[in-house]
Amino acid sequence: MCLALQFSLFAVIVSAQNATPNSPAAKKDSQINVNWFYGSYVPREVPLESLNADQRFKLYIRQTYTTWGIYIKTTVFALRDQAHNTYPEWGDGFGGFAKRLGTRQAEFIIQNSVISLGNGLLGWEPRYDRCRCDGFWPRTRHAIIRNFVTYDRSEKSLRPQLFPYLGAFTGSVTATAWQPGHPNWQVQGYQAVITQIPVGIGINWIGEFAPEIARVFHKK
Repeated sequence: MCLALQFSLFAVIVSAQNATPNSPAAKKDSQINVNWFYGSYVPREVPLESLNADQRFKLYIRQTYTTWGIYIKTTVFALRDQAHNTYPEWGDGFGGFAKRLGTRQAEFIIQNSVISLGNGLLGWEPRYDRCRCDGFWPRTRHAIIRNFVTYDRSEKSLRPQLFPYLGAFTGSVTATAWQPGHPNWQVQGYQAVITQIPVGIGINWIGEFAPEIARVFHKK
């Protein structure tokens, strides 16, 4: 699993290097940037503007289906499940791996669909905005706080960050419908919600400091 984590970090760094603010790819559709690892984000130099319905739909498609690295991420998690023989009833062959990979992908799609639909209906902000502040601790504090609050359509008033947790719960609970052994859906859902707290904070932190991480590794 260490190798998988190293690969993930390397991919994050490469993605950050390729998404520099001055590149043509970054200037185009600057409001709907998507990184395969830490998701949708708004760079510091890009003004935070409320998304219209068309932009929200494009963002959903990008971060759920068309960003190539997403499939690498779900494959890494499926390989971990395979190595730990999660749900041994599925076996340890290719058939078992296909089921584990399909489950991970289905959970991800359900989670992201719930997040996008909920935020879209209420007009809430689905992206992570990099802090306009300076300093390690202020930016870290911003990454932590944004895991629990988001903005309404005004991009100024704060609202509780409900849908990442509801999405994690829904995806995990739905997967119990085909997972063997009749897993307890309440326990699975609760565990997914609790896991979302450190995972969300960690992803926000990486998204916040990805440009600096890229520059450090680039110099080395």
